[in-house]
Amino acid sequence: MDTLATTVLAASGRSVLATVAFVVVGVALVGGLIWAFRLGARIRSREPAPPRPEEQPRMPASGPVRESHGAREPNAMPRPEDGERLTPHELRPTGSRESDDERRPRWNPGSGGSFGSGGPGAR
Repeated sequence: MDTLATTVLAASGRSVLATVAFVVVGVALVGGLIWAFRLGARIRSREPAPPRPEEQPRMPASGPVRESHGAREPNAMPRPEDGERLTPHELRPTGSRESDDERRPRWNPGSGGSFGSGGPGAR
């Protein structure tokens, strides 16, 4: 297949404008991609280098930090004495507090579970 002959044939007649537009759009796209790549490389060169091994975080001398387990119970909403509504600054700062009873709540056998029905199910 002769590419030059195909190009000349495609450029003849009414399709000259379409061929020129196609070439211009292709050159613009390639130019845009080259510009975007160079811009990204320039921005990347201004970023700080990744930390060296001696700059990496170290484990504490006490060892790894472990998960803490504890039960929390909700704070009761304070009741206003005068019957008016409470404003935000009159409320307690947190929604819960540590519980005196640290046992984890468990489901009772035969009661509702994740599906909530409490039916006999398969045992």
